Amino acid sequence: MDLDAARDFPHNPALLKLALYCEGLRIDEDATAELHESRGILRTRAGLGSGLELVLPGNLWTNAPVAEDFCAQSPFLLTFRKGRFQVRHENGLATDVEIAPRPTWYDLRCSTGKQMSRVGTLQGTYLGIYAANVCEFWTRKNREMCKFCSVGLNLGADDASDKTQREVLEVVRMAKLQSGITYVDFNTGHHEDEGYLDVLEPLVTAVKRETGLLVGVQTPPHSDLERYRRLRELGVNRVSFCFELYDRERFDEICPGKSATYGLDRYLETMDFCAALGKKVNMHEPWVTNGEIIAGLEDPQTTIAAIDRITSVGAVPTVCVFRPLKGTALAHLPPPKTEDMVPVFRHLYEACMRHNLPIGLAPNVHVSLVMLPEECAWLSPRRSSWSFRTKQWRLEVKKRVFHHLFDRKVRGISQDPAPVGSAVDGGEG
Repeated sequence: MDLDAARDFPHNPALLKLALYCEGLRIDEDATAELHESRGILRTRAGLGSGLELVLPGNLWTNAPVAEDFCAQSPFLLTFRKGRFQVRHENGLATDVEIAPRPTWYDLRCSTGKQMSRVGTLQGTYLGIYAANVCEFWTRKNREMCKFCSVGLNLGADDASDKTQREVLEVVRMAKLQSGITYVDFNTGHHEDEGYLDVLEPLVTAVKRETGLLVGVQTPPHSDLERYRRLRELGVNRVSFCFELYDRERFDEICPGKSATYGLDRYLETMDFCAALGKKVNMHEPWVTNGEIIAGLEDPQTTIAAIDRITSVGAVPTVCVFRPLKGTALAHLPPPKTEDMVPVFRHLYEACMRHNLPIGLAPNVHVSLVMLPEECAWLSPRRSSWSFRTKQWRLEVKKRVFHHLFDRKVRGISQDPAPVGSAVDGGEG
């Protein structure tokens, strides 16, 4: 990050969040000694996750890289002085941060004996569950997994390879009770038999019926588009399609399995179909379509073009910053530069606002692995314009209406978790 940008980060939490993704974070000895109550540095089942969960000013949550090689040269240092954690820049500027606390339920056991954190983990403030076996691109003879992805390295380390519906429900109930979650995100990779929606539909149905929480599904694009209409009927609130790269040559190179099996056009066509399903608004059970891309593995202008393509059909872009994770085929590459990413994420916010997309409406959903579009308002001078302020006011009205409807729905469902066997006392197993 250049010096001018560095001067601004204490007053701009979005810039700090972005800079930490790009430049990583070092941790001094005093801070290391105080991290015993943190969530730990996990290889989450998210393919680009690996870091320390922090809460920045403005209640922006981030997963800061700390384990990768590039972090050793970071200008940012996490310190602990006089009872406060601070992120300090090498130029002397600093800002207070909080460490995301480790939920007590992480160490509890399901009634089957499985540790709850091996079923699901918090990513920011929502619960992420990788509901099926490892993406089968990792198990093909020629191993056609995406070259940036660490999912296959996580299985059996920080995450269980199989989860029953009973275990999932027990963890969801406990995370709702103790952590106040409002959203559960189910993620799967490629299945040779296209069975990923068959795995998720019973889980989605059970979670919606028993908790009323918002639910999202992230899978490869299914060949039967009518399956997505069924997902909406079941109460799914979000579908997400990770095509990663908009440059076709880079897509073929970086995502060989996705390219050979699905192709970029199938991702886009499925995203378009699902976005069209959302044109009929239902505030009781909203429906949002995301197109997920990675910034830093193709030219920034191509990423901006991808944002325009996604927003043009009414879908909301999810933009990750490339992280060269240890053990992956791209571990040797540098992360992108902060100054190159600022225009990308500024455009993310402005494009969503231009298309009047429903950003920032869900209650208590703070995402640590990506910059949310509404967070990127901090990067845009247009946020204070009359046009954008009017749009923001309308979003705020919708947000209040949705929060009221959501609270009423959830209160109508029993707040008492079903028995979870040994989960209440830690159990054995």
